[in-house]
Amino acid sequence: MEKLINEIFSTPHAGEIGEVIGTSREGRPVRALKIGSGAFRISLIGGCHADEPVGPRLLRRLAAYLDHQPSTSDLLTRFEWWIIPHINPDGEANNRSWYEDDAEAYDLIRYLRSAARELPGDDIEFGFPHNAEDQDARPENRGAVAWWQTAAGPFHLHASLHGMAIAAGPWFLVETTWQDRLEEFKKRCRKAVSERGYTLHDVERHGEKGFFRIEKGFCTRPDSMYMRQHFLNQNDPETAALFRPSSMETIRALGGDPLTLVSEMPLFITPGVGEELGPPDPVAEEWKKKIYLWRNQLQRDRPAERIRACARSGCLTSMPIADQMRLQWTMVVAGISAVNEHA
Repeated sequence: MEKLINEIFSTPHAGEIGEVIGTSREGRPVRALKIGSGAFRISLIGGCHADEPVGPRLLRRLAAYLDHQPSTSDLLTRFEWWIIPHINPDGEANNRSWYEDDAEAYDLIRYLRSAARELPGDDIEFGFPHNAEDQDARPENRGAVAWWQTAAGPFHLHASLHGMAIAAGPWFLVETTWQDRLEEFKKRCRKAVSERGYTLHDVERHGEKGFFRIEKGFCTRPDSMYMRQHFLNQNDPETAALFRPSSMETIRALGGDPLTLVSEMPLFITPGVGEELGPPDPVAEEWKKKIYLWRNQLQRDRPAERIRACARSGCLTSMPIADQMRLQWTMVVAGISAVNEHA
């Protein structure tokens, strides 16, 4: 299945495929595609964070590719696909000034000037309803849950495709209860990252927000309970109270023992991060300071070329979007194999 990526890439962007499962706060439609008759049920979602456009790029092409397959295709007879290419159309509209769908990589200056995302406690990933009575959750989240609940049985795999502004390389977050069943999964992801010439991201957060390091490149996925506790520890109960279950927790609450995964692909690669984990990682902290400084300088109309020169001198590079999508797809395929291995 990993070899399908070239065919998926060649499928044109298709933003209108699928049914409308809800609307955004500003009234934009949220579309989703259910396709296939197989016994293996897969959920894929993109766009949960407004400034992370790569996941939706892959899922829109995947949805279009699957929609053009004959009903006898192995992909449709073995699997049942539930795909929400972009659950955050308002966030997409707010970020359209810094990227195009056919860009080969994203521009640092445009990103620093215009990228925007929701505040903690208001992002869609941690905005799914607590229960059926929770009508205060965002409409995008309520629509997704109502759609997932129409499934004839539990999901086997759920992947939420995310990204990072800066990191040393790709990072894979996995379901806590599955971490002892993923040796082959990790091997496949490591191999794919290495073959494309990248270094896995590495960070030690000691469980903050649910991030427990497993090994270089792999960590447990975040969790709403730990998110709330993080803000309670900062004496911010108001923000803590805003956190609802994630898409991963919501899918697991529907039953079964689904493997949940999160891909984290960097828009911009920062060399040296992870060589000394900390916390804090001294190199990561320096990069964060530089990004903050550059963003402020752009707001004060400092010439962009000076900032580009500073970025180049530090060897900051844009990660090609094709590589990001290839590695996201590798994660999904490796996840399917992991579930089959332990069925």
